[in-house]
Amino acid sequence: MAFLRLLVGLGNPGSEYAGTRHNIGFMVLDRLAQQENLSFAPASKWNCTWTRWGEIILVKPMTYMNRSGDSVAAIGHYFRIQADELLTVVDDVALPLGKLRLRESGSDGGHNGLKSIIAHFGTEFPRLRIGVGAAADSADLVDHVLSTFSKAEQETVDRSVERATEAIRRVADEGIEAAMNIFNRAENN
Repeated sequence: MAFLRLLVGLGNPGSEYAGTRHNIGFMVLDRLAQQENLSFAPASKWNCTWTRWGEIILVKPMTYMNRSGDSVAAIGHYFRIQADELLTVVDDVALPLGKLRLRESGSDGGHNGLKSIIAHFGTEFPRLRIGVGAAADSADLVDHVLSTFSKAEQETVDRSVERATEAIRRVADEGIEAAMNIFNRAENN
């Protein structure tokens, strides 16, 4: 991986989606911004909110999940970001609640936000998947990802958001492989 230049947290805009499983990418970027005393500002030409963390651009697309790639491509084009300079933070229903998984590349795994980004960048970009737990049955998948976490789940979610910010810092400082070696180990999840 080249050095990290663009950090994208996936989610849906609007107060009705705040705190939902699908918005864990937004939660992670919000937490990192809070830790660094950063504020997101709207950027209508890219249809996102964004801020800078040193040389790294943090982006929360405001296009809704299924069109996230449009916003990411627009800001990526403007700043001449290559796919391997991007890290996307995304929810994953196939992972147990709170589990982190860093990957250098891969498929969309059925995630429409990743599918949209892949349409613009291809599959060769890093992603940080955060487990939000599986739906009771596949028919409830949409309802599940648009639901908020229960009180019993919240402590695990809070820990995973903190661990995700640590993983992002490791990626920024040492690269994706070094971060994968630490954060993909079972004892660190």
